[in-house]
Amino acid sequence: MRIYVGNMPFSMNDDQVRELFEAHGRVESVDIITDRQTGRPRGFAFVDMPDESEGRKAIEALHEFQAEGRNLNVNEARPREDRGGGGGRRGGFGGGGRNRW
Repeated sequence: MRIYVGNMPFSMNDDQVRELFEAHGRVESVDIITDRQTGRPRGFAFVDMPDESEGRKAIEALHEFQAEGRNLNVNEARPREDRGGGGGRRGGFGGGGRNRW
């Protein structure tokens, strides 16, 4: 079971998250999400627990759990939404090469 952990203190590390969840069952992996450019934590993580019943117990026990003054938001992770790609404006290249005056 993949579990989303939000509103985390930026100082929390993988070991601390793992320790919190291991109190409720076996943890397969912890993935703290970081900013691509700065490498700093973004305040959320994903925890994988192989046993669904242990995962549900962890969610129930840790949702709203206070860590360093912040209440954790813990729930079952939803599948990632396809946000499209490419960015930019619709219709092409934005009209480069036109004179502004």
